[in-house]
Amino acid sequence: MSIFNIFTLLGGLAMFLYAMDMMSKNLEQTAGGKLQSLLGKITASPALGLLLGIVVTAVMQSSTLTTVMAVGFVNSGIMQFHQAISVIMGANIGTTATSWILSLSGLEGDSFLIRMLNPAAWSPLLGFAGLLLYMRGADRKKSSGRILLGFAILIAGMETMKNAMAPLADMPGFADLFLVFKNIPPLGVAAGAVLTALLHSSAASIGILQALSASGAITYASAMPIIMGQNIGTTLTALFSSAGANKDARRTAVVHTAFNTIGTLVFLVAFYALNAALHFGFYNAPVTTFGIAMVHTVFNVVTTLILMPFTRQLERLAYLIVPDGKAPAPEQHELLDERLLSTPSVAVNRAFIVGCDMAEICRTSVLQAMANTHHWDEALAAEVAEQETGVDHYEDVLGTYLVKLGGKRLARADQRVVNALLHTINDFERISDYSMNLIETAQEIHDKGIQFSGEALDDLTVLEAAVQDIVNRTVDAFQKNDLYAAGKIEPMEEVIDGLVRDIKARHIARLTAGTCTLEFGFVLDDLLTSYERVADHCSNIAVAMIEVAEDRFDTHEYLNAVKNGEISSDFAKRFEKYRGRYTFAAGDDAPHAG
Repeated sequence: MSIFNIFTLLGGLAMFLYAMDMMSKNLEQTAGGKLQSLLGKITASPALGLLLGIVVTAVMQSSTLTTVMAVGFVNSGIMQFHQAISVIMGANIGTTATSWILSLSGLEGDSFLIRMLNPAAWSPLLGFAGLLLYMRGADRKKSSGRILLGFAILIAGMETMKNAMAPLADMPGFADLFLVFKNIPPLGVAAGAVLTALLHSSAASIGILQALSASGAITYASAMPIIMGQNIGTTLTALFSSAGANKDARRTAVVHTAFNTIGTLVFLVAFYALNAALHFGFYNAPVTTFGIAMVHTVFNVVTTLILMPFTRQLERLAYLIVPDGKAPAPEQHELLDERLLSTPSVAVNRAFIVGCDMAEICRTSVLQAMANTHHWDEALAAEVAEQETGVDHYEDVLGTYLVKLGGKRLARADQRVVNALLHTINDFERISDYSMNLIETAQEIHDKGIQFSGEALDDLTVLEAAVQDIVNRTVDAFQKNDLYAAGKIEPMEEVIDGLVRDIKARHIARLTAGTCTLEFGFVLDDLLTSYERVADHCSNIAVAMIEVAEDRFDTHEYLNAVKNGEISSDFAKRFEKYRGRYTFAAGDDAPHAG
């Protein structure tokens, strides 16, 4: 084996690892937006968790990513610890899909069918198609193009490594190395674990072993412990990533390591015991790419079948390794776990869910504060204050997380979600602030025993109904990402501005008539200011949603265009409709909400 073979080997290895990373990231980017909702459907059924673990890992092409996601989900409170166990078992089976695809590269024959089954024959066509999609396609097509290109590069790298390793068969030292792994299986296990831990992917390390098998110098006896070690090595990334997480998240990583370690011990003891009794004919035969895929699959399937009935025992083992302690404090789930950043589309989805939770808290806070202006409730006021503190925390955590997400390569749809969140979370936080302003005004009304006139109360009834309407519409539109509903917010905001002006004018008329006092007027003005500002921020949120969806952001230009009918003629119609719904009766000063 010459120095040029080594150069070729390194080049093939670089192509192979790059392609694995490229495929995994783009598969996650293309399908990852649905992954969290898919995993969120997990119930207490271990069978369903197992199935979802298989599917997600087969899509992601990485059991490591699935397990790290599971750790992050448990740490965030999305998934329960016992649910994650079956997902991890499924991930081990799902990761075998890659080895079966790569095993096809070992097919040899002159018939057209056999040649076409070998990926090396048709992967160049996929690469060419991927290039066209990447160069000419839209964002989603570009991701699909990268997947096809990645697959073509993967197979090319595999073939390059196989060709470079062919001369190894004539090197006695190479065969002796694997003879050591045959005679001392623990060394083979350690070698497989170290290689996989360094690559952060059992699929990649299995692929390298499959390429090495082309030399013909590796036997089943030598490959068996290495494959077992590779299954242990893939657990280390999740184990290390769980550092700093809550106890259930650490237990999830521990179960993954325990599962594969116990499986390795059981499998190796059973294999060598049976070989001693039955003398397997394939024991000293050269292993093939198919043989490696088969061993890898049999190990994971058999281990799952053996340990699936013992999930409770695995739970107890995890609790022994990561105990609660004598007086355990309540576990705190992180709103946003940084482990999920390894799968950006999943992290975006999680950030959006947290943003929706923040919006819901703001809605509740506003409605509770409005109720408190009429009937003072000390406990309710304290709850609103607590919610305001929570919303501040949401904004801080979410803003930091979104900045980190901004450094990731995201699909255009995911980037729009990030941009929309960045442009709206401050407005939600300000709405929460005005909830506290309403509470302060409500307390002043209570402490001073202020009682508004019947006319003033009727005026406020109309305004408050409109404010409740705009808040509900805004939160619902945001949570559903409903741009059509968002388009209805600005006309409503204009109506509320008009109501505020009318109420101020009517109050001045009452002051002139001597039916209201100036002190009451200050309190009324505080209420009107808070309501108007809440509506303003609702408008900001709706405009941000619409503008981000169009990949632009100029609030003033958009609002002017809307009001002038340049974007849609619906603004005037909606404004008149809402103004008719929230107006004051003519003739007397008694208002009504129609």
